[in-house]
Amino acid sequence: MTIAFFSDIHGNLPALEAVLADMEQRRPDMIFCLGDLVGYAPWPNEVVREVRRRGIPALAGNYDQGIGLASAECGCAYKTDTEKDLGAQSIAYTNQVVGEDERRYLRLLPKHMRLDFEDEPCTLSLLMVHGSPRKINEYLFEDRPEASLLRVLADAHADILLFGHTHKPYHRAIPYQHEGETRYRHALNIGSVGKPKDGDPRAAYLLLHLDSTTSLTDPSSVRSELIRVEYDVEKAAQAVEASPLPNEYADMLRRAY
Repeated sequence: MTIAFFSDIHGNLPALEAVLADMEQRRPDMIFCLGDLVGYAPWPNEVVREVRRRGIPALAGNYDQGIGLASAECGCAYKTDTEKDLGAQSIAYTNQVVGEDERRYLRLLPKHMRLDFEDEPCTLSLLMVHGSPRKINEYLFEDRPEASLLRVLADAHADILLFGHTHKPYHRAIPYQHEGETRYRHALNIGSVGKPKDGDPRAAYLLLHLDSTTSLTDPSSVRSELIRVEYDVEKAAQAVEASPLPNEYADMLRRAY
């Protein structure tokens, strides 16, 4: 079984279209969206409509929650006054242009989704969130201490945890002891479709492969594949520049930071 996960589209329709076209070629068995459909780019309604049209199960991201509630806050951890000012312009613009039907959809999105497998491929629990199981806008960075990350997964009863929010993909397998044997919990950040921050401007999504070899005692048997998809970054950047959004967000698309 192959499951596709994508997140953090942030209103970037060209990136989403490229990712969905790539998925159509690869034909995963299931597809899930882990949130932040809107913000920072000029196509919030079009992105929401495309996800809805395809019937893709989706979570709320922190930005979706803010827009769904018509709030001036997106729950983003802006570090400087400049970032805060740019962010305020982005959420004000998105609140202004988003349709009421799209806003209602965003407001009602769930915060968690869980898939429980029994026996085949093995008994495991897979949990999907946007930021972390504890908070929609908590950042789970790759350099988080192993004991802390393991505690997050164990408290959530997640053998496999999938999330976005940081826009920086990774896969960590964390060992722990269970009834005298070593098992592993897996933390997978699936990257960002529409606003990567890892220096690679291509859209990103993740494929998770589960099969007859999958086991919680063999960390290599839980196989993830990060897919990078080319799209017309310049088209998206120029659309940002042609909109009331700050031009700085166009540069972020070009440089992926």
